[in-house]
Amino acid sequence: MSLPLIEEGAKKSSVLWVWLDRPRLAWHAWHDGSIYLVTGGGEQRLPGLAEAGRVRVTLRSKDNGAELVAFEAAVEVVDQEAAADAVAALAKERLNAVDGAGLTGRWAAASQVVRLTPLP
Repeated sequence: MSLPLIEEGAKKSSVLWVWLDRPRLAWHAWHDGSIYLVTGGGEQRLPGLAEAGRVRVTLRSKDNGAELVAFEAAVEVVDQEAAADAVAALAKERLNAVDGAGLTGRWAAASQVVRLTPLP
């Protein structure tokens, strides 16, 4: 696993594949050495992600869409208040939100923010 390659791929592409019951496409944000995703509450459906201890993640090349890197990541549901900087970074990546001003409040009430930390 190459952390610089993971970081580069996560920063350049706003989507990734996370392997749950099947490969699922998800949008995300890279922040402080980890990938953050939001699930539930009207956001992307990633069933079982919050309960998983680890998952396989595939990042794609922004240039040609091919697989750039695949790796195992530890999964952790974060306290959204304690991880306010990460939640703000994630909110900036959320395209076409109908409630931009109330987005993070809706997440706090009805969604889970999950951190994926690449494993060695």
